[in-house]
Amino acid sequence: MSELVTRRDEEGVATLSLNRPEVLNALSPALFEALRGHVDDLADETETIGCVVLRAEGRAFSSGNDLRAITAGERAPSRHYQAETLDAIEALPQPVVAAVRGHCYTGALEVVLACDLLVASDAARFVDSHGKWGMTPTWGMSQRLPRRIGLLRTKELMFTGRAVGGEEAVGLGLANLCVPDAELDQQTAELARAITENSWHSLRAQKKLVNEGQRFTLAEGLAYERENSTGATPDTLVRLKQFGSKKA
Repeated sequence: MSELVTRRDEEGVATLSLNRPEVLNALSPALFEALRGHVDDLADETETIGCVVLRAEGRAFSSGNDLRAITAGERAPSRHYQAETLDAIEALPQPVVAAVRGHCYTGALEVVLACDLLVASDAARFVDSHGKWGMTPTWGMSQRLPRRIGLLRTKELMFTGRAVGGEEAVGLGLANLCVPDAELDQQTAELARAITENSWHSLRAQKKLVNEGQRFTLAEGLAYERENSTGATPDTLVRLKQFGSKKA
């Protein structure tokens, strides 16, 4: 049996790939357990991994929650295991970039919303189909989507269940980039490399300041930044010397 989620490390970037292409990477409880194992490992690997990419094998990121697995009696270890796994992705110290092609439906959309950045192929299709099945979200859709694209657009997408393509996803603020499908992996890798060229200490601190700051009012957030920002990081002097030597 093949691994449900694979991992490949290269030059400080860890790439996690959902690996059930034969069922459009449907999100079974077993797949979530595999994903959670990798995420928990990465949380402790801040000295060797500076950025994480989350992608999928095959022609679709994911068709969403695996209803067949649930019907067959497959269960996650705890009631809110999937939602807590997405919390763990969001809480990773490293920036996380989602790469999406093809279907990104419902539960899968909730997964990528837990990532920091998103690169969509021009073949991507983002859909919230909770209403189609008479269901309501429990993995974070109602909270993360309006914070990403705004309240008005969130309600439209949730109420209608219509599909959003890659280019529209950029316009909505759901995705950072829309690229030709054949270039998705390459352009995502280039973005990840651009991230890891910067100070990993800064990356981790910036992510924490931005994420935690969303919990506060503006005044509270400004105070939080002043009280919790590290300012210069352990590699600041090294980087300044390197900059000076290049100019010379």
